[in-house]
Amino acid sequence: MKTVAYYKGCLASLSAKELDISTRALAPKVGYELVELQSVTCCGAGDIHEAEPDYYLHLNARILAYAEETGCDTLMTVCNVCTLNLRQANHQLQNDAALLERVSDNLESVGAPRYSGGVEVMHFLWLVAGESFDTLAQVAHKGLRGLKIAPFYGCQILRPSKLLGFDDPDKPDSLERIITACGGDPVDYPAKVKCCGFPIIQAREDTALAELVQPIEQAKEAGADAIVTPCPLCHLSLDAWQSKLKKATGKDFQMPILHLSQLIGVAAGLESAELKFRRHVVSVEPVLEKLRV
Repeated sequence: MKTVAYYKGCLASLSAKELDISTRALAPKVGYELVELQSVTCCGAGDIHEAEPDYYLHLNARILAYAEETGCDTLMTVCNVCTLNLRQANHQLQNDAALLERVSDNLESVGAPRYSGGVEVMHFLWLVAGESFDTLAQVAHKGLRGLKIAPFYGCQILRPSKLLGFDDPDKPDSLERIITACGGDPVDYPAKVKCCGFPIIQAREDTALAELVQPIEQAKEAGADAIVTPCPLCHLSLDAWQSKLKKATGKDFQMPILHLSQLIGVAAGLESAELKFRRHVVSVEPVLEKLRV
């Protein structure tokens, strides 16, 4: 059992609590003991990074410092946006000693721990598809019974590839390998590496929905029973905004959207109280019904 610091971010604390609950239930089964960070805030998403880059840096350095204080060398995330922000800040701090010193002095002045740069930020997807991958065959003992699952990576876990670096940004395969290991059949389609439209939904809804419809429509045409994503922001877009797509296009896709931990959790036989599918907007019941047959 490896102990890792756990930063769940905003959505898994609030509107996507099912992600946090299922991750906590699944983590020990794939070899991780989670130490949740208590005194941390939002990573700032993309907004603060653009408007106040130094404030963004201190915000993320504070999260990294509290992770380091746990004694863990790995900070585990469950959100693409959190992963990108934290890795960007960590890269800056680890490669600029003067910057690290200034930021640590500022953190210390407000009662936060200093940061020495000793933490690596890793998404849960990367851990499961990497060092814990060999456990999946045993963990996923109930399996997915050949369900056709469409992986949706989104954009911020793949690019910039030099900073993230786990998958090929154009031809990733970590989700496909996990789906196969859990007994599912991965469905390939071009839009799996595109943006879900979340960043611009408030400013340009028509453009955002034009982005969103691509993965859902393509996955549906490819025969997928469900889509799985490692990002709660992508999940929110793909799940909750299907009603917006219906209004805009007249098409009622009814495509179930699963968090990564829920997908593996189903294959691992987690209880319904640990999966919280009732919190979804689009019903997951058609997927569960196929597994009962």
